[in-house]
Amino acid sequence: MTPLAGPHMEEPETLRSPFAKLAGDLDGLREVSRLRSLCTPTGIDFSSNDYLALADSERLKAAVGAAVERGVSVGSGGSRLLRGNHPEHERLEMEAANFFGCESTLFMASGYAANSALLSTLPQRGDIIFYDELIHASAHEGMRFARAETRSIAHNDVQAFADVLRHWQDNSAAGTPWIAVETLYSMDGDRAPLTDLLELADRYGAVLYADDAHATGVWGEGGRGLAADLDGRTNTIVLRTCGKALGCEGALLCGPTIMRDHLVNRARGFIFSTAPSPLMAVCVREALNIVAEEPERREGLASLVNYAGERLTSLGVEKTGSQIMPLVLGSEVRTMAAAERLQRRGFDVRGIRPPTVPQGSSRLRISLTLNVVRDEIDALGGALEEIIR
Repeated sequence: MTPLAGPHMEEPETLRSPFAKLAGDLDGLREVSRLRSLCTPTGIDFSSNDYLALADSERLKAAVGAAVERGVSVGSGGSRLLRGNHPEHERLEMEAANFFGCESTLFMASGYAANSALLSTLPQRGDIIFYDELIHASAHEGMRFARAETRSIAHNDVQAFADVLRHWQDNSAAGTPWIAVETLYSMDGDRAPLTDLLELADRYGAVLYADDAHATGVWGEGGRGLAADLDGRTNTIVLRTCGKALGCEGALLCGPTIMRDHLVNRARGFIFSTAPSPLMAVCVREALNIVAEEPERREGLASLVNYAGERLTSLGVEKTGSQIMPLVLGSEVRTMAAAERLQRRGFDVRGIRPPTVPQGSSRLRISLTLNVVRDEIDALGGALEEIIR
């Protein structure tokens, strides 16, 4: 029997590294200018999702500090089905349901986890999910494990949704159709035709599932998002993340009680995951209070959106009417080079390339937040004039 190699014995020359394929994959990304790396944020913020500038809010800091003083624990200690279900989680879920006007909510660790858990759990065998082709990666992750059939639909094409739903109904399908969209698309800044999609859901007995991540706190009556009119219905579910305009972490799934009960019993991403920090639940509650009590934040951001639309569209930046304004350059190399030049000038603008966006649509994603002022938008416009033209 050949002895096993000891800790100081040389490996045979023929033995390849167990990570050779991974290294090759990274080399391939490097060759096509798609290798990513982490960097700490510097420069003027034109890239974050901290739309209302709450991430560094004194009110949020004070709320967390007060919670620590009264003995709220830092960690949850386990799954919510074990000992991790803290009173602060349930308090948040109750207040969030009241704020959004829905029957129930479920707090989860992130929007990615919530999206994946819901789409992999609620649609059943025999159902079908019709999803917008530009829906978030986390939705695709959930659909990979879904029991239901899935089908991509052209972006924001109401007629295409209507056609497939009619075909589904005409063929005597026994299951439930699902319509999965984002209310405000994170890379394009455009909005879903929610009124038309809701009418289709009602007509064809479908569930309308709307990811309101980038609209919650910013748009809609009282900052309740673009999906505010969907709340309280029996055939709608809304995902609202807490790590963007709310400045915190986590996500809230908002819908009928059956949604919550089924996820608690069947969603592996909920059952087998340590619960979010109770302090983060405190933080989200306070963020919702800020949204309700400080409408001037939304008004200020809307003013910046209008100003940037007038100032930057002549440079090719799309006037989307939202806080997300893409400048599509097409070429990945050109996009990343432009982003690097802007960053060297002190503007934190990021280049977005495939697979995050479709091939040939690489872009600079300009994100507007209350962390910037009009003079800085003007300065960005001047830099873009030199770099892009």
